[in-house]
Amino acid sequence: MTGFLKRLSASQIITLGFAAMILLGTVLLLLPPATRDGQGAPFMDALFTATSAVCVTGLIVRDTATYWSGFGQAVILVLIQIGGMGVVTLAVAVFSAAGKQISLKQRSIMQEAISAHQLGGIVRMTGFIIRMTAVFELLGAAVMAPSFCREFGVAKGIWYALFHAVSAFCNAGFDLMGVKAQYSSLTTFAADPAVNCAVMALIIIGGIGFLTWDDIRTNQWRFHRYRMQSKVVLATSALLILFPALYLFFFEFSGETPGARVWYSLFQAVSPRTAGFNTADLTKLSECGIGVMIILMLIGGSPGSTAGGMKTTTFAVMVSTAISVFRRREHTHFFGRRIAEDTIRNAATIVTLYFALFIGGAFVISRAENLPLLSCLFETGSAVATVGLTLGITPGLGLLSRVILIVLMYTGRVGGLTLIFSTLSGNRGNTARLPQGKLMVG
Repeated sequence: MTGFLKRLSASQIITLGFAAMILLGTVLLLLPPATRDGQGAPFMDALFTATSAVCVTGLIVRDTATYWSGFGQAVILVLIQIGGMGVVTLAVAVFSAAGKQISLKQRSIMQEAISAHQLGGIVRMTGFIIRMTAVFELLGAAVMAPSFCREFGVAKGIWYALFHAVSAFCNAGFDLMGVKAQYSSLTTFAADPAVNCAVMALIIIGGIGFLTWDDIRTNQWRFHRYRMQSKVVLATSALLILFPALYLFFFEFSGETPGARVWYSLFQAVSPRTAGFNTADLTKLSECGIGVMIILMLIGGSPGSTAGGMKTTTFAVMVSTAISVFRRREHTHFFGRRIAEDTIRNAATIVTLYFALFIGGAFVISRAENLPLLSCLFETGSAVATVGLTLGITPGLGLLSRVILIVLMYTGRVGGLTLIFSTLSGNRGNTARLPQGKLMVG
């Protein structure tokens, strides 16, 4: 077994690690104690739920609170934590805690898993990630606990606070609010400032990336000392919260009071990247509002974070590249630094791949289920970006459509390029340079 693992590339180990966790989670959810009726879940329901949990998506075909037992919910929570932190991150943490030597290859795999720029200090970074994750999740649970204890009692309130803190920090979007109304997410807590602020803060912290945490810890308020990646992540994330929130405030939720509109707008601007909670009924949004949510879902969080999507840096690179072309500049740059050409090619590839999966999956589901294309685009965007927001059509989908969403969730969490590199790891391509040809575009 050890020899087999040594022959695998970092991309292959990451890909197989997530697949193994999905299979293990499926087996556990198939057990009779996992469901409230003691009968166990059907295979496709268990597979879909395990995939959604490990891929920190939040799309469900069975209500988490009313269908799964306490054991089943605990399995889902563990899968969310492993999926959010990353299989490789937790494996390295376990080896390190056991006093085992971390090999160079294991460090290299960890570097790719968290999108680190250098190999040095990667084990210390792992310890920092684990510690800060525990701190943030416990703080979030402590803030939400009073609200949930008032609503559900002390024991259940503490469990609910912990479950939702982990789910929010890992950008998963799983909730236990089905006891109030099935598939209601956090709509019954829309006016609760503690729950709103805690969930939004956890989503943002989990979604900005581990390297950005390290920059904030090291450099604090000295923004000019941050890595270029951290600067791009923070600036882009702020803009992607501000402008959608302003749009939602002025053009959606017009029937609400100004105070309620602020909470609705902020929460719905934060959550699509890529947590999957909602405090408003998304089916009441206009088509433009749904379109804004889809765009936010596809952009997602940042590299090396618990969030999915194309990533804020990919979006920023493509926008900056377009601006450079408009202004007839030779290079794309941020904060006085030029962006490498291979980074731009990777960004263009990721965008193309995500749009192909997002649109292709929606077309197939729309034809197979005879559903409106916009609703299907919302669900496939939510799946491939590992968000979990839904317009309510996922529980009623047939086998083919569920398989498509499973594939999209897995691809979105592992990463399209990682999946392709793991499949084609032995193909290095032809390094010969062909004659240049002229091609007009635009």
